[in-house]
Amino acid sequence: MRSRLLLLFILVSLGVGAFLACQNEVGTAETGSLTLRFDNVVGNQDLALGTVTYQNAAGEPFTVTKFNYFVSNFRLIKADGTDYVLPQANNYFLIQEDKPASQSFTLTGIPGGMYTGISFLIGVDSLRSLADISQRTGVLDPGLGTHEAMYWEWNSGYIFLKLEGTSAAAPASQNNLFFYHIGGFGGGYNGKKTINNLRTVTIPFNGNTAQIAASNKPRINLIADVLNVFNGSTTLRIAQHSSVMFEDYSTNIANNYTGMIRYKDMQNQ
Repeated sequence: MRSRLLLLFILVSLGVGAFLACQNEVGTAETGSLTLRFDNVVGNQDLALGTVTYQNAAGEPFTVTKFNYFVSNFRLIKADGTDYVLPQANNYFLIQEDKPASQSFTLTGIPGGMYTGISFLIGVDSLRSLADISQRTGVLDPGLGTHEAMYWEWNSGYIFLKLEGTSAAAPASQNNLFFYHIGGFGGGYNGKKTINNLRTVTIPFNGNTAQIAASNKPRINLIADVLNVFNGSTTLRIAQHSSVMFEDYSTNIANNYTGMIRYKDMQNQ
């Protein structure tokens, strides 16, 4: 009798131990982080605000005084072709050329594994654009805060990309200024769909693999080329379109900036 009780005790102990080990394994699944760094350029030159004159695909000279854009809704592409969707709420970022700190950020809580590419939106999705103001803080704060305002009060929507500058091709009546404020998430107005300038960018790591682990913190360096705002499926000419905001032509600029961002290289930190 005593030996049977001892055997039963041992079996129960083993079962409980296995259960706890299993629970511990599930509860401590390894996660890691990935840092993204955006380097804004104009062709093969680094972007310098207000001091350097560049030339677009139409042969027009221009100087950039402001360059901002939102990136959000990140997905990491795994080596097996599936993807991991990062939680949406905390993954909205505003890249600003005049604020170097904004050009690098870290995505956290990523399941350990091998990743071969990344996908994200240029812009702010409709769900967040229409969310209660309490859910739109930080760079999504519609008011003037510690960042550049990227919101149309009159249109109740975010400006996804803002490019401003000067050019001899721009009208003298505008003091040779040009500006492109591109937004619109495809909402409805008076029963009709409005402009949708949200664009998804998918960037493979050019055959490289980012290993996400607690002990390994890769950094992906990306390039954002201003020239691709002017050149893509449409050649944007400042002389013809020196100021574009919420209008049909803006979709051409959005189609262009889909090709604006590309992979540069990868580093382990």
